Amino acid sequence: MSFEEMWTSLRDVGRSARSGGYFRQPFGAAERECAAWFAEEALARGLELRSDGFGNTVAWWGEWREWGERGSCPDGVLTGSHLDSVLDGGAFDGPLGVVSAFAAVDLLRERGFVPSKPIGIAAFVEEEGSRFGRACLGSALAVGTLTPAEAEALTDRDGVRLGDAWAQASLDPTQGSTLLADVGCFVELHVEQGRDLVHRDQAVAAASEIWPHGRYRFDFTGEANHAGATRMEDRRDPMLTYAATALAASQKARLAEERATFGRLAVEPNGTNAIPSRVTAWLDARGATDESLDELVAAILDQAQQSAASDGTAVSMTAESVSRAVAFAGDLAARIAAPRGWPIIPTQAGHDAGVLSAAGIPTAMLFVRNPTGVSHSPAEHAETDDCLAGVVALADTLEELSA
Repeated sequence: MSFEEMWTSLRDVGRSARSGGYFRQPFGAAERECAAWFAEEALARGLELRSDGFGNTVAWWGEWREWGERGSCPDGVLTGSHLDSVLDGGAFDGPLGVVSAFAAVDLLRERGFVPSKPIGIAAFVEEEGSRFGRACLGSALAVGTLTPAEAEALTDRDGVRLGDAWAQASLDPTQGSTLLADVGCFVELHVEQGRDLVHRDQAVAAASEIWPHGRYRFDFTGEANHAGATRMEDRRDPMLTYAATALAASQKARLAEERATFGRLAVEPNGTNAIPSRVTAWLDARGATDESLDELVAAILDQAQQSAASDGTAVSMTAESVSRAVAFAGDLAARIAAPRGWPIIPTQAGHDAGVLSAAGIPTAMLFVRNPTGVSHSPAEHAETDDCLAGVVALADTLEELSA
């Protein structure tokens, strides 16, 4: 099946008829349908399918059945990405890397290439953190930086525990994961989340680093009261404290040329004619260095505390997840990019590749041009010709690394 045919077969799964965006939340019906699609594509190619107790899956290419008994392949070259989406997300973030991986294996077979090292295609679960609030959850569990006990207590917006979602999906987290044992390197292809390649007039690039980033929960508390009967000067309104904090976060990030976004909000009691008693807001912050990220978040918290003191409210902050800066293996990026004239660029977005790299697995990333630069939105896009160039780039990379 060609790249275009695979893309068409996956295109409508979890897609909203209203917005055109995707709702492929982990262990939901649409995401499980994507997982079944992955298994079908792997088995159609005669790949050996291996899964762990968390929902991650790897399909291995090669005649290495005896290694499969151990659930791992010595010095394997791993590629792939994820199939889940953010809420109302785009089509390319994640699935492009998985579909391109299958297409790259097909291309290598057409070339008559026989790898001397096994090649695996991975589909990591809950990369976006859109349901259980922990980005790159599947890969973090696979490398052991997050324990099953820590993960199973996570809850979604409806109060469903991850442990219960695992059970409903017939997964057993006590099995752990050996999927990444003895993997020699990982290459993740991803749609670019920005316009660097547009400005460079290039279809493909390699990655140099991932900016450090984190998710922080701000709890603003005040006093619920009547919206009409309560004088403005008598209010203890946490919404005002939140609004001042959001504006300050934007200003401080702009001045530092970094990133700060309040993208999720929960209000109690959430009534039109009631002053809130509580506002919970989630901050996504990203900085050029670990130190600058810490400074940015500290400055935002300081402003929130000052505003709370003025408004007669209270505020607390909880770091729900923080990923430190990741510098990809420079020699690996240069090895695959320099001979082909690909630029090497940083990314401000988090990826499973960053988790594997931080765990000591030599890792590289390839980016495919996004003409709009828009991501995490139905407007996310990549031209078919650029996607096919990405397939060739990934195939060339896998051939070199597994020869």
